[in-house]
Parts: sequence; C-alpha cells; structure tokens
Amino acid sequence: MAVIPVELAGRSYEVRVDDGLLADLPTQCGALLRKKSVPIITDSNVAGQWRDTIDASLTGGGFEPRWLVLDPGESAKSWTNLERTVDWLLAEEVERGDHVMALGGGVIGDLTGFACAILKRGCGFIQLPTSLLAQVDSSVGGKTAINTAAGKNLVGAFHQPSLVLADLGALDTLPLRELRAGFAEVIKYGVLGDRDFFNWCAANGAAVIEGNRQAREYAVAQSVAAKARIVAEDERETTGTRALLNLGHTFGHALEAETGFGSRLLHGEAVALGMVLAARYSARRGLMSDADAATVTEAVSKAGLPSEIAALDMGGDGMKLADHMRHDKKMDAGTLPFLLLRGIGQAFMAMDVALDDVAAFLDDQLQAH
Repeated sequence: MAVIPVELAGRSYEVRVDDGLLADLPTQCGALLRKKSVPIITDSNVAGQWRDTIDASLTGGGFEPRWLVLDPGESAKSWTNLERTVDWLLAEEVERGDHVMALGGGVIGDLTGFACAILKRGCGFIQLPTSLLAQVDSSVGGKTAINTAAGKNLVGAFHQPSLVLADLGALDTLPLRELRAGFAEVIKYGVLGDRDFFNWCAANGAAVIEGNRQAREYAVAQSVAAKARIVAEDERETTGTRALLNLGHTFGHALEAETGFGSRLLHGEAVALGMVLAARYSARRGLMSDADAATVTEAVSKAGLPSEIAALDMGGDGMKLADHMRHDKKMDAGTLPFLLLRGIGQAFMAMDVALDDVAAFLDDQLQAH
C-alpha cells in the first residue's frame, strides 16, 4: 500500500492507494465512523458495481450502510441535486462530527464535498474515488463545487476530506475511454512540474491503461504526492502555486462549454487537449520550443487522447471559444491568468495574455490541423 500524507496547516489526512480498500472499510476508516449508520452518496453506475461489496464490508463490521443513489453524469452537479443531497443528509440526522462517504468519480466527490461543506456549517466526509481521474486529482485537495448556467464549478467551497481511499481494483471496472481520460491528469503532473515523471508517463502509459498493477500504483501515488505538495503550499489558491494544477483547464473548460459539458468531450479529454493547446500557444509566444510542444502532443496522442481541436468538429471560431474563458472563475480584475510553459516540467502563470490573441491562435488551430 502507498500512503501519501496531505499536510495542511494544523491538520492532515492520508491518501491510501491499494487493492481491496473498498472491501475493508471498517478497518480503513477506523474512528471516523462514530455511529452505526453510515451515509453513502454515489451514482447508479457505481452502485451497480460496488454496492454489494460495500454493504458486505460495512455490515460485516457492525455498521448499517445508508444509500443516496443519483443519476450519473456531469449534470448531477446541479442546484437540484445539491438540495436533494443536503435534505437527505439532514433526514439521516448527520451531525457535524459524522463522516459521509463519497463513492464515485469527480462528480460525486465534488457534489458530496460541497454538500458536506455547507451542512451544519461543515461535516466530515471520506473520498472513495472509483475513477482514475478522481484518484489522481479531484479527490485530493478539498475543491468542491457544482455547475451553474453561467459555467462549470462556479459555486463551491474548499472543504478537505478526512481520508481518501483509492482502491486500484475500482479501475478494472472503467471503460477504456474513462481510463484514458483519467490518464490525462497523470500526464499533467509531469508536464507542469516534473519532466522525469512526464518521460515515465510517455513510456508506461500503455501499461497503466492496460491494467498493470505496479504501474497503476506508481502513477496514482506519484500524482497524488505531486498534488499534495502543491496543496500543502497553497491550499486555497492564494499565492499562485496551486493554480499550476489548472494547466490545460482554461482551454479545456472552454472546449467543454462549447461541447455542452457532456459525453462528447470528457473532462480528462478536454484537459489533454487543453495541455496540447497550452504547449502550442507557449511555443507560439516563444516561451518553449516547438520540439517540446510536439513532444507533449505526441504523449497525449499516444495515450489515445484527443490532440487536435479540429477533430471535435465543433464549427464556430476562436473568438467564440475565447468568450467562454471570460466566465472562468480565475478571472481577476478583467485579466485571466493563463498557465503556460517554458518547457516540459516548467509551468508558470502568465498575466499578460490577451484573449484576442488567444482567439487568433485558436482560429489557426481550427484551420491548420
């Protein structure tokens, strides 16, 4: 088992990475489960795979699992489901010292975490991420949110989990497309700050996606450790360090918005394409070499992820995509910080990027490839 501490001011929690964690919840969660009743929030897809295992695990330890099962998909991160979740938790008589289990991918983790952040001004929760993307990224660091008509993740709170259990066995149930989408976030940690890890990802991506246990544990543990270091330094994204984790996301969120935040473009796929665009835009500005930008593109493409914006067949133009960026939550005094690159492993925040120039670059990308 890999155990990665997330060290925060005055408190910390562990991320545990191993097989069989979901079948061993009473042992893993220990004193966090204060009462016999254990509330679990998930979606119908994950419940179909893991409800029996978790029921057996908890009942075998003398607990009584209580389930809220939501519809799957990004649309679950809504005002309606937030209200439904909070009302359910209140009906279950969840107290501030209790812990709610979030079983699923990033959508369930975000929604559950936000509900727990506001319930009685904050109750505890445990992340049980079942997707690769959630295990390496969204389950760690305490960002929780829902989507609104104005954009993605615009209403939320920082609320850290008390424990994260990343069961590698859960990855065996994922469709190939979702595994690849999660691997985009693994590549991201190499691109933003660790060229050696990027090279490892380029060489071992197939092994991770195909199910090699050693490769999967290393990929998850190294990604979590990288994120934990950044979160410990800048928990609430006030110094600019944590913003590095948004590499690929400014372009990616614009693409998600244009494609309707649905199955046409998964979040990880959008991040992958966003990283390619960030690398190419950095090269266009003379910040990194064309060769490094091509290396990022090759790694993304080799992992089976989208690397060309034209392949989305969205129509439209660069300005329309740039307009989506104006609603980005990182917008500050009319300026949108952009995560760009001076080379692979050398991400930085640029404060002098004009959206008109980004629009012109995106026009070129739509037409040239």
